Amino acid sequence: MDLFSVSVNIPDEFADTLMSSLNEIITPVYPNYDMAFTILKVVGTWRPLEGSDPYDGDIGVITTAKETRIEFPVAENDLRKVIRRIVDIHPYEEPAILITPILDWKQFIDP
Repeated sequence: MDLFSVSVNIPDEFADTLMSSLNEIITPVYPNYDMAFTILKVVGTWRPLEGSDPYDGDIGVITTAKETRIEFPVAENDLRKVIRRIVDIHPYEEPAILITPILDWKQFIDP
């Protein structure tokens, strides 16, 4: 099974909703476990440019806000629906979604 790590920063007030919704649609990667998310408190910064419609901040002004970074493993066959769900729930016009291939650590140990 090809695995990917997905991470996304989201305003704190949306984090629980996003994780619960994602958990409903993804196939568990770790046998007998679900809700396998890493949660990091971060500070994001951005400057909305002319033509944008920011959820937070004003055009031309640098905005800094507390966010939650959610990271989790996902099987390749669930990747499209995961991205769609993030985009549907995320309040930002352009959520920054990072997708990184994962090597299965079990391939590096003797059985």
